[in-house]
Amino acid sequence: MLARRRFASLLSGALLAAPSIARARETYPIRPIRPIRLIVPWPAVGGVDAFGRAVQAALGDQLGQGIVIDNIGGGSGRIGTQTAARAAPDGHTLLLVNDTFAATEALPIAGAAPLRPSFEPITLAISGPQGIYTHPKSGFRTIDEYVAAARAQPGKLNVGTPGIGSSQHLTSELLLRAAGNLRVTHVPYRGGGPLLQDLIAGTIDAACVTFAAGAEQAKAGRLVPLAVTSEKRTPSFPNVPAAGESAARGFVQETWMGFLAPKDTPQDIRDRVHAAVLAVLKDTTVAGRLRDLGFEPAGLPQAAFAQLFDHTVRIFADIATERQIAAGD
Repeated sequence: MLARRRFASLLSGALLAAPSIARARETYPIRPIRPIRLIVPWPAVGGVDAFGRAVQAALGDQLGQGIVIDNIGGGSGRIGTQTAARAAPDGHTLLLVNDTFAATEALPIAGAAPLRPSFEPITLAISGPQGIYTHPKSGFRTIDEYVAAARAQPGKLNVGTPGIGSSQHLTSELLLRAAGNLRVTHVPYRGGGPLLQDLIAGTIDAACVTFAAGAEQAKAGRLVPLAVTSEKRTPSFPNVPAAGESAARGFVQETWMGFLAPKDTPQDIRDRVHAAVLAVLKDTTVAGRLRDLGFEPAGLPQAAFAQLFDHTVRIFADIATERQIAAGD
């Protein structure tokens, strides 16, 4: 489980000052014909896409160049990630990932090379909770009712996530283990957007998805948020409990999102993008919008991002082994 204290120590001071930055090369970003392509390896509407669009304009302003979001879903994020890995290392292709990238490294496809060595870290931008959601007709109104139903009829509840081996899938399994080693039927989707559409329609019983992805639908009454996976409640939804308050005492497993660049992208370019991300996260309007979505600005530098990534891989590999989850199951 991701220890809150460990995460907090990494965050300490990250937003107070940008690192010493070498003067970025004059040619970056190239204007006016080379907009920056930000690959989001998930369909539109999900949590990663929500964050990307929340910072898109402000980040473009900081870099003095337009940013185009390219949603490439499939393979629990692998397809878009592989596309980014093949891009030229010139700073004009960036990859926005969440902790599902750590999950895919924890559950490698047989015979496939790991993807993490194909990238350079830039910034871990935000942290936040996953959310356990249901729909108004499910009959569940609390996380304790959800856990009780899973305990009473093992395997009967249909619980969706954005993909097999996604961070939400593994977080759901971590939560079920913490609540008493419970079992549900996992229903994988190609991203949070399609998942939430089916949940709203009542096709499945519940879902584990980045909390921000369902926040607007919850405010509109189309979804029922049962719990968040962070240590504390989300300020924008103070009535939604943390799962660790009752259903799974002490449980914490936060999600995160960050920017990567293709391997061999020059350090000065990565430093410039890092500084631009920090500036965006300090902007009160952007930070307020992110907190409304349930995100907390982080701004971890490159070394700390790499450390947290490796830590998350270990957590996910452990639950995947225990629950006999494999990529492609």
